[in-house]
Amino acid sequence: MPLVPLAIEQLRPYEAGLSAEAVRERYGLARIDKLASNENPLGPSPLAVEAMRRSLDRTHLYPTGGLKLRERLAGMFDLKVQNVIAGSGSEGIMAGIIRAFLCDDDEVLTTDNAFIGFQVLAKSRGVRYRTVPYTDWRYDLQALAGAINDKTKIIYLANPNNPTGTIFSRAEFDAFYEHVPQRALILLDEAYFEYARQSPRYPDSMHYRYDNVITLRTFSKVYGLAGVRIGYGFAHEELIGNLLKIKLPFEPSSVAEAAGLAALDDVEYLHRTLELNARGMRLYREAFAALGLEVVASDANFVMLPMASAAVAKTVFETLLREGVIIRPLGAFGLPHCLRISTGTMEQNERCLDAVSRALAHPHDHGSER
Repeated sequence: MPLVPLAIEQLRPYEAGLSAEAVRERYGLARIDKLASNENPLGPSPLAVEAMRRSLDRTHLYPTGGLKLRERLAGMFDLKVQNVIAGSGSEGIMAGIIRAFLCDDDEVLTTDNAFIGFQVLAKSRGVRYRTVPYTDWRYDLQALAGAINDKTKIIYLANPNNPTGTIFSRAEFDAFYEHVPQRALILLDEAYFEYARQSPRYPDSMHYRYDNVITLRTFSKVYGLAGVRIGYGFAHEELIGNLLKIKLPFEPSSVAEAAGLAALDDVEYLHRTLELNARGMRLYREAFAALGLEVVASDANFVMLPMASAAVAKTVFETLLREGVIIRPLGAFGLPHCLRISTGTMEQNERCLDAVSRALAHPHDHGSER
């Protein structure tokens, strides 16, 4: 009898981007600019930091499973607390969804090259994992609708999508939903919701509230709290009730919950983040296009650059590493010829652009890492 199921044995674990510390140690550099993981360059919300400090003297007590945060979010969105779940990042809730709702004969349906975190979680269950290709780097919702069958249980849609940054529109989602049976769950990953919500084309899931849609959002991106792991989800109370049965009893931590509650109060920080990102995205679009690169249209806090080949992408990535600029190669997503670059401070953005320009002008100056 095997020690682990075949799906686990064959699974490739999630590969996080390189840390600043690892690059600093490898190359002996004084300055490192990490633009690989879609993190907030302003750091965490100051109100959240203060709230975490105040919560430390209560860390000898077990947390309440995010009840205060659930109540706060329910009030914000005119929901019942039974419609809200909190967890250790949106991936923590995503893992619970995989565990709670997938049976052995069920199937998962999504796009090619979906968010790698979801790929790992879904494939770990050992069910059939089916995909359809992008169209112009966007979800092809019409093709996805045509791929639904009587075994489709979870349909994963990320809007904006990671790693492309693209969104699907209200009209596209409405047309797609007409083909989704009630027995199939739509897992709508809105990790970058705050960046896209101003677009009139964006189908904010809270305007739909369908019984078979589970919305996931996070404090990791726009609120700068990636390190404390705090996320939340909205769904019909029956779905949330089943998720509460299998989630870790005391998840999220009391420190993370305190940070999330305070971050919701920090409107000034949110506005600064969105304004800085908008400036960075404008700069990236114009400057990368001027370098002759394809820039995939993004409504998030990063751009994806399809390069001429996997070799070119590898050269640019490694050249930037040597200069202390970390970006994200997308081989793990199944896109070895693509790079993803997060927005940083304007100084970091300019430094990244200069490094990319040099890498493209002198592609043979650096060999591969030994």
